[in-house]
Amino acid sequence: MTDLERADLAPVQSPAPARPQVVRLITRLNVGGPARQALMLTRDLGEDYPTVLAAGRPSAAEGELADDRVPVHYLPLTRPLNPQMDLRAISATRRLLGGTGARLLHTHMAKAGTVGRVAAASMGDRPRTVHTFHGHVLDGYFNPAVQRVFVEMERGLARRTDAIVAVSPEVRDSLQALGIGRRRTFHVIPLGLDLDRFLSVDRPDGALRSTLGLEPGTPLIGAVGRLVPIKANEVLLEAVARLPGVHLALIGDGEERAGLEKRAESMGLGERVHFTGWWPDVAAAVGDLDLVVLTSNNEGTPVALIEAHAAGKAVVATDVGGVRHVVTDGVTGWLAPAGDAPGVAALIERALTDRARLDAFGAAARESVRHRFGKDRLLDDVRDLYGELLGR
Repeated sequence: MTDLERADLAPVQSPAPARPQVVRLITRLNVGGPARQALMLTRDLGEDYPTVLAAGRPSAAEGELADDRVPVHYLPLTRPLNPQMDLRAISATRRLLGGTGARLLHTHMAKAGTVGRVAAASMGDRPRTVHTFHGHVLDGYFNPAVQRVFVEMERGLARRTDAIVAVSPEVRDSLQALGIGRRRTFHVIPLGLDLDRFLSVDRPDGALRSTLGLEPGTPLIGAVGRLVPIKANEVLLEAVARLPGVHLALIGDGEERAGLEKRAESMGLGERVHFTGWWPDVAAAVGDLDLVVLTSNNEGTPVALIEAHAAGKAVVATDVGGVRHVVTDGVTGWLAPAGDAPGVAALIERALTDRARLDAFGAAARESVRHRFGKDRLLDDVRDLYGELLGR
């Protein structure tokens, strides 16, 4: 019997105060924006809304975020479709909701949203339900037939959801265009992050460049995040191949790493593309970069770009999803169409050859995110939403 199966059978022992008002359910606490937000909301709203955080386990390659101040109740919740495990996860979630007496269920990420809302809908005295779309997997992730099935599922779930949170107007509009949710149930609540470490970056500390064996003046761009297909890092490699002398640091890890390493070698980029894995101090690493680049095919609100801006870095990014919610084209960065390696390369070259403009964009970028994506604003927004739903 696996640990997840044991979790399904074990009696519910809430790590939070007795009879919490909120159960927060997330598919997995893998490295990324949704996990960081779930941990922060659970911790920092606890005084007003005592919360149990429940999650499945991420794979070893993804890495798992943790906070010593936030206990996690693990459920048999898996990302891939698995009818047997999914039914166990629904049953375990029902038991958790019933055992804690939760008045509100807040789900994050697609699988948790499905499992949690099905479990809640099957209860006689169901809690109020909130689901946050940190982006969505309804465009660009699956083949058209599978995509249609998932869209229909989300339409049905939305009818049983008291509040749908989108992290940007672009995500809301995309979902509404797919017929998901009614306008009045949507709430746009942008991401909120603890940006202090990034805002405090005032000059390069040289640690990343030193580790990579690069001189201070060597052009160095970087991408931060999971190495997964939707990030389209192969487009970034093609762009770098057009930029002699420019080095690229891929700061992160994931299922695509081995394939990207082989691709870089086959393109003759082995000495200019550096795979760092998960870097211990991301803020300092970003501070060593001249420019941050993102070439995703789809995004919700990209945390890596918010943090890059907070560190005073301009960016080059593909114009997808909620990227425009973070980057102002021609003011804090430059945008290119998805999949356009020559266009991305041209923008990188423009940025690196005009240092005065690059610095001006970086200063504007920092001011643009300082308050808009701050932690306190997020906590206030979610606190207000919970109060509205629970009649406070």
